[in-house]
Amino acid sequence: MKLVTFRAHDDPAPRLGVLVDDERIVLDAQATHILTAGTVEPSLVSMQTLIESGQAGLDLLRHLAARDGVRIPLPNVALLAPLPCPAQIRDCLGFREHMERAIAGRLEAAGQAVMTPTQKLRLELFDRRPHWYKANRFAVCGPEAVVMWPSYSKQMDYEHELALVIGRRCIDVDSSTFPGCVFGYTIFNDFSARDVQNDEMAMLGPNKSKDFDCANAFGPCIVTADSFDPADVEMVSRINGQVQNVNRSSTMTWDFEALVAAVSRGETLHPGEIICSGTEGGGSGLETGRMLASGDVIELEIGGIGTLRNRVLASATHASLEDRSSYQ
Repeated sequence: MKLVTFRAHDDPAPRLGVLVDDERIVLDAQATHILTAGTVEPSLVSMQTLIESGQAGLDLLRHLAARDGVRIPLPNVALLAPLPCPAQIRDCLGFREHMERAIAGRLEAAGQAVMTPTQKLRLELFDRRPHWYKANRFAVCGPEAVVMWPSYSKQMDYEHELALVIGRRCIDVDSSTFPGCVFGYTIFNDFSARDVQNDEMAMLGPNKSKDFDCANAFGPCIVTADSFDPADVEMVSRINGQVQNVNRSSTMTWDFEALVAAVSRGETLHPGEIICSGTEGGGSGLETGRMLASGDVIELEIGGIGTLRNRVLASATHASLEDRSSYQ
């Protein structure tokens, strides 16, 4: 199933839905349950409550999706981030190719031919075990959201990633328990202020380079784990309709099983947490040399999930908080 969080044009409240009829229709999960059973179902209040309900909630939703129910044409709704406020976001370094190409891009920009000791060390550390940082779970937006770039940055970049959604409490995950921990998968755009990031990486890691309003874009849906295999899917990046990069998830050095195992070692993960793959090789302007400009539309497509589309505008200094709320 492809699950969405949406807002109908006649109701501002976020609602849980399922894409049906070749993804042309959104089935309103709660409204359909009320229509058929006459009661409100707690597991269908939101994506988070659905995840927390486990297999029983998914089975109920699958049953409802097979009925006529309350169906709304997709053009008549606004899709939001599938999890508007995730329990947690961890962004990992899963693709060695991204690191290699990013380093090469920085060397070229600096007119250097040989890696610095720090760059060599980063590659060595990558090979030892997975690494990640925790992103701002409140700085989330969804498909078609306008990202107002922060005034302190002039270098606007994107990062094309695949993301896994944790489905149940788990700790010390291994190959035998990993499949049961996964709720589904979505697309992640890790917007990055490159001119701010360099200094931060020399200290405690990303903060203002990645923590600004709408910096974490997810969507357009979550595909349930039983309907999606992340092992080898195509990943395409476009700016204003022009292809910037094509790669495949099979080029991950550390796959999701390895990432979740590393993150969960001695640490309990909770339903609704998101584990991101890191940028696929070539999936950022840092690697291709094509940064974003004000007004650009960036599209990240992953086979089997869909396309996450956003527009960036610089800068946010002329947008009030009230204005920005309409973009969520």
